[in-house]
Amino acid sequence: MPGRPRPAPVRRGYWQDRSVRPAAPAVIVAWPTGLRAARGGADISDCVFCEIIAGLVPADIVLDDDVVVAFLDTRPVFKGHVLVAPRQHARTLADLPEGDVGPYFLRVQRVSAVMPGALGCQGTFVAENNVVSQSVPHMHVHVVPRTKGDGLRGFFWPRQRYESPEEAAQYAQRLRDALAT
Repeated sequence: MPGRPRPAPVRRGYWQDRSVRPAAPAVIVAWPTGLRAARGGADISDCVFCEIIAGLVPADIVLDDDVVVAFLDTRPVFKGHVLVAPRQHARTLADLPEGDVGPYFLRVQRVSAVMPGALGCQGTFVAENNVVSQSVPHMHVHVVPRTKGDGLRGFFWPRQRYESPEEAAQYAQRLRDALAT
């Protein structure tokens, strides 16, 4: 919008000021030039995941490539809980272009494979919601670290918080390091 200042870009994976981490991301109204065009002209101004992908909303990024951006859930089931979102905005799995399904799920598989070594868990729980229970209307897969006896039963997902932004950053770094190998 002419005359309105644009938000300063945020380096992906880092909070500008870790002492004032926002409780909930704000919706960005003024988009950088070309973002809507890059998303096929769709109105995505209300999609926080598109804002994270664009670097406008801070997140603890663990994987960032030409297909996905994977980042820590801010209210994890267990610490190290990762959301893997396609760069291209798609509301549900059915909306993801057929040619993108395989490359997308290879990244989900990779995050799931490195999680036990990186976080010391015994396995992972991998899940994706379509519409019902989908809190953000941008397709994403949850990769949750699991350990026998961790208390998770069925589909009741009690949420936790990281003790500090530094703790979240440590989990993200451990996963980034494992994904780099």
